Amino acid sequence: MDVDESIVSKCTPIVLAKPLSLEEESDAEKASNLLRHVLTIIKDLRPGLDLISFKYKAPPYYNMPKSHLQCFGESVYCLGDDMLGKCNDGKTGVDRLAAVVGWSISTTRPLIFGVFPYNPILGETHHVSRGTLNVLLEQVSHQPPVAALHATDEKHNIEMIWCHHFSPKYRGTCVETEMCGKRQLKLKNHGETYEMNCPNLVFKFLPTKGLEWGGKVKIQCQENGLTAEISYKGLGFLGRKANSRAINGNIFGDQSNFPINLCDIYGHWDRTVTLKDNNGNVKVIYNAREVISNLKAPLVHDPKGVWATESAKVWGEVSQGIMSKDWKKAKKAKKEVEERQREIAKQRESRMEKWVPKHFKLSYSKENGWDCSPIQTTVPPAPIVVPI
Repeated sequence: MDVDESIVSKCTPIVLAKPLSLEEESDAEKASNLLRHVLTIIKDLRPGLDLISFKYKAPPYYNMPKSHLQCFGESVYCLGDDMLGKCNDGKTGVDRLAAVVGWSISTTRPLIFGVFPYNPILGETHHVSRGTLNVLLEQVSHQPPVAALHATDEKHNIEMIWCHHFSPKYRGTCVETEMCGKRQLKLKNHGETYEMNCPNLVFKFLPTKGLEWGGKVKIQCQENGLTAEISYKGLGFLGRKANSRAINGNIFGDQSNFPINLCDIYGHWDRTVTLKDNNGNVKVIYNAREVISNLKAPLVHDPKGVWATESAKVWGEVSQGIMSKDWKKAKKAKKEVEERQREIAKQRESRMEKWVPKHFKLSYSKENGWDCSPIQTTVPPAPIVVPI
C-alpha cells in the first residue's frame, strides 16, 4: 500500500485557517487552563532537562487549527508587503542585507498563549503558491521532529532552503525552545546566499505567563563579506512590557578579518525596525503593520491537485472540529490520525522498510546537526494559493 494514499481518505475535507498575524490575542481561558496543566506536568522536572523526548499529547482544546508546517509556511507566503522583492532590489550589498534583515524579521509572527499547532506526522507536506513564489514543506523526521522547506520564485530568481528542528529545555521558570537548523536565502541575480538562524521560542509560566521570541539571530553572506547580528528582547522577569518585543543589532563589514560597524538596527518586531548608517541616514526597514496585519488565508484553487499528505487535508477533520468548537469530533479525528500513523509505522517495521522523504535528502552529523537539501531544483505551482 502506498503510504500517501493511506494517510487520509479521499473524502477528507481540506481546511485552511487564517494565518497568524498582528491582531492575534491570547485566549485567557485556555491560557489559564493550559498553565495549570503545565505546572502539573513539570513539577517533577529538573532545570536544564532536554524535553525533546518528553511526550505529552495535548487535547484539541489547546490546538490551533493548523500544524507547525503550516505556521512555518505562512511566515514565507503570508505577507502584506513584498519583502522578498526588496531583498532583490537593493543596489548595494548593505542595501540587500538590510532588506534581508527586514525579511527575516517578517518571519517572526505573534504567538497565542494557550494554544499551539499540531505536531506534523511523518511525511506530511504543505504546498502553497503566492504569485510566482512556490513553497513546499515536508516533515522529514518524526523522532526527532525535523521539518524542511524549499521555496522558489523563477521570475525573481530567488530560492529558500530551510531545515528546522526543536531543542526544548526546561529552565525552572520557563521552557526555552531553540529553533535549530539553518535558513538560506539565495538571491541568484546577485550571486549571493544569506545564511541565518531564527530566534528562540520562550514559554514563560513564572512569575508571569507568556510566549515570546528571544535570543540572537546572525545573518551572514560569504560572497560580500557582510554580517548582521540581531538580538530579540522578551519580557522582563516581572513581566514589564517597556522593552517587550524589542530588537537591536548591527551590520558589520569585513576589513582584513576585522569587523567594521556599518549600521545600527533598532526598534520592535511588532511595530517598526529602523536602520541608521554611519553618515546618520535613517530609514525604516520593517513595518509590522504593513507586513503582518490583516493577512489572508490561502484558498484551494485545485482540490483534485491537493496531495493526500497535505497538512490542510491530514488535519482537516480535526480543524473542522476545532473551528466549530465540536471538541468531541476534534478529539475523535485527532485520535484517528495518530492511530493511523502508528499502524503505518508498524507495517513499515514489519516489512523492515526505512522511510525516506519524498522531496528532500536528509542528513545528520555531530558537527552540523540535521541538514536537508531539496531533490528538485524548483518548486512547482501549488493547488493552494494565497490571494494577492
